[in-house]
Amino acid sequence: MRFALVSDIHGNLPALDAVLVDARSRGISTIVNLGDSLSGPLWPQETAQFLMRQRWVQLAGNHERQLLAVDPAHPEKSSPSDSYARSQVNPETLAWLATLPGTAWLGPAVFLCHGTPTSDLAYLLETVVPGSVRLAHADEIAQRLGPIDAQVIACGHTHYPRIVATQDGKLIVNPGSVGLPAYDDEHPYPHLIENGAPHARYAICEQCEGQWFAELLAVPYDYPSAVAQANANGRPDWAHALATGYAQPGIAVTTIEE
Repeated sequence: MRFALVSDIHGNLPALDAVLVDARSRGISTIVNLGDSLSGPLWPQETAQFLMRQRWVQLAGNHERQLLAVDPAHPEKSSPSDSYARSQVNPETLAWLATLPGTAWLGPAVFLCHGTPTSDLAYLLETVVPGSVRLAHADEIAQRLGPIDAQVIACGHTHYPRIVATQDGKLIVNPGSVGLPAYDDEHPYPHLIENGAPHARYAICEQCEGQWFAELLAVPYDYPSAVAQANANGRPDWAHALATGYAQPGIAVTTIEE
């Protein structure tokens, strides 16, 4: 069994295209999308049109939920990223978003979620403390997983690529973000997620002779086109993150339930 994990595309279609070209070059035909696919100032409707044509397992992340909750009459009450995406997508896309599950299984061995098994907002592998973000302790991860009994757990949400092996033999994989390499968030404490490069991230998982392995990959793409799109739509914070892989402290990429 061999498949690719993508997550947190955030409407960055050029980044997704580059990831899929790389995956195909490695013989990968099964793709799983862990959610947060459209929100942001890039190409939400174009990304949706592409994703709706795919026969992938695809999840809803917190931004799918938030996008669906945007009130078109009062977009200022939602985050700028969700509000912009909501203004661009059509009713067919909204209907498709509403069908996406929050969690899923890929066969009997692989559990898929966006954040944790019970929350699309909580971090599974990272813990935010005042002043920093650290790797979660083993007992924190176990508590967040709860009763999930799977050989592989795939999660996204933090945009931070990571592989963790638990003491009881589970492999947890976060592929990082396809489309947004850095952000600034306020919850539960102000913190930054920064990958330090503009690459598109994804992961490959493979079972060989009964054991699971994972590989994290960073793919170059035409990020200047995404930078230009973000600037054209009035989001210099996104432009900076897309160009550098670093967030601008004090300028939040989103401010509501990131």
